[in-house]
Amino acid sequence: MRVLVTGGAGFIGSHVVAALRQAGHRVAVVDTLEGGRAQFVPPGVPLYRVDVASPQLEEVFQQERPEVVCHHAAQASVAVSVRDPLHDARVNVLGTLQLLECCVRYGVGRVLFASTGGAIYGEPEVVPVSENHPARPLSPYGVHKLCAEHHLAVYGRLHGLRWVSLRYGNVYGPRQDPYGEAGVVAIFCVAMLHGRQPVIFGDGLHTRDYVYVEDVARANRLALEADAAGVFNVGTGVETSTRRIFDLLRQATGYEGEPRYGPPRPGDVRRIALDCTRAEQVLGWRPRVPLEEGIARTVAWFREYGRAGRQDVP
Repeated sequence: MRVLVTGGAGFIGSHVVAALRQAGHRVAVVDTLEGGRAQFVPPGVPLYRVDVASPQLEEVFQQERPEVVCHHAAQASVAVSVRDPLHDARVNVLGTLQLLECCVRYGVGRVLFASTGGAIYGEPEVVPVSENHPARPLSPYGVHKLCAEHHLAVYGRLHGLRWVSLRYGNVYGPRQDPYGEAGVVAIFCVAMLHGRQPVIFGDGLHTRDYVYVEDVARANRLALEADAAGVFNVGTGVETSTRRIFDLLRQATGYEGEPRYGPPRPGDVRRIALDCTRAEQVLGWRPRVPLEEGIARTVAWFREYGRAGRQDVP
């Protein structure tokens, strides 16, 4: 199929592009390259440096005529969304609406949407949390991802657009930005490799559901090929504390120090893990990469590429 991947030069999006290409699909990429890197896009894949909230997006649809859109372009930091909710809304709400308008105008059959399981549910009543749990986001980021899901549902009802929302846990792995405000595995990893003291916000006991990026890319491929619909959690069902992540990375990198503790960040939930039973039953998906193995792979990648700041990265 002809697939357009927005945010396809970014951390998760570039892995999705690789997985879809490997499965034989024809892929094109839209990315501003503000967070993504052109080197992450495989040779031969068209790359359009376009903002999804820009009218220029329509020119990409005119050129590529995608059958499926895989929407990963986003402002992905909870902390940034708290500081600047208008910017978050512009990207995550208005950008998604612009995309959906193009989908209807150019006859796109399906949209796969990269949502969040870590921020939509808020503080869960039960853990792991299923897709049926009430959505009570604590941050503008969570609100705007939920808003985008509602728009998808409306476009489905109004225009017959088929859609899937994949609610990710805390995705980690190679290519993650170690200098932003989201992605604790990459941030801690590079700090340790450079001998800098990582900062844990809060007491280190808050938990997340860490899922390896190649597992997430496979979930996208299966969702596309299964012709599924609706909302699916994509995680491991396991809570892992930030302190545990620190300890695993310290062991993997050989770092000998202790973390520095800072105040908790507004908008962060205390604990979360995702029940992915529905993804297993409908998509045939389950995570394959254990946390310890994923951490080892991530550290090895950053030793080879991220630490030296090389540009010829795979």
